[in-house]
Amino acid sequence: MRTIAVEKRIHPIRTPEGISVPFEVAPIGDRARALLIDLFLIFLGIIGLWFVASPLGWLGQALALLAGFLLQNFYFIFCEINLGGRTIGKRTAKIRVISRDGGPLTAEAVLARNLTRDLELFLPLAGLLAPEALIPQAPNWAALLACLWIFVFAFMPLFNRDRLRCGDLVAGTLVVRSPEPVLLPDLAQAPAFRPARQASTPGIAFTREQLDIYGVHELQVLEDLLRRWDEGSLDPRIFEEVAEKIKKKIAWPQQDWRVPSEAFLRAFYAAQRGRLEQRLLFGERRERKKG
Repeated sequence: MRTIAVEKRIHPIRTPEGISVPFEVAPIGDRARALLIDLFLIFLGIIGLWFVASPLGWLGQALALLAGFLLQNFYFIFCEINLGGRTIGKRTAKIRVISRDGGPLTAEAVLARNLTRDLELFLPLAGLLAPEALIPQAPNWAALLACLWIFVFAFMPLFNRDRLRCGDLVAGTLVVRSPEPVLLPDLAQAPAFRPARQASTPGIAFTREQLDIYGVHELQVLEDLLRRWDEGSLDPRIFEEVAEKIKKKIAWPQQDWRVPSEAFLRAFYAAQRGRLEQRLLFGERRERKKG
């Protein structure tokens, strides 16, 4: 039986350092699965609120209405801000939201992309399930035209290469596949990441100031690059460019630039990972680089 290969949509993101990092655009199926999970959780939450509040009479019902409104409208915003561009559904589907300009995903962008959700999702659902409630006393042709217009927004991701929602266009965001951020316990224990390997390469040592320039986000980007390098799916020019950018950023001594890029990046990954874990032990967490 012949299997049909699904074309991967790759979108290169240029970071503020000028490094082009390829990301795989999240397929529609994964996004739909994530959305269904999130909607199911919201539905369960609203049912639970009504179950708890019903015995309290009209006051309980008013509180349940308010809490249900907040849950429906702020679930996505709260999760994406606090879970690194993920909701529970997105985490299950291994996808996440990133900024298309290569910078950090800001709360403003998350808010903007989710404020359009009523236009893209809930209005189309209302138009499908109860058109008379959406457009009361309107002629049939006007109701049909309005519903078709609303569905244009609902199905917009199907008609552009990067699967952008209206909210993504407004906020400058993109939904991509996200390999599980393991901070590679398996990769870190591989020979290339062992302290003995690092010690055997002369000149590869970093100060705390150099390691504190970058944070968890940059470590995960570097981890993904190393994984792609090991898989043979990374352009060697990108690998060299990343090494050069990091050397410049941390003011790496010019006389040590002869160290091969792979050895440098693996040593820097291992040292920075150890430094971040040390900071976590003392209750410190740096998500992103300084400046």
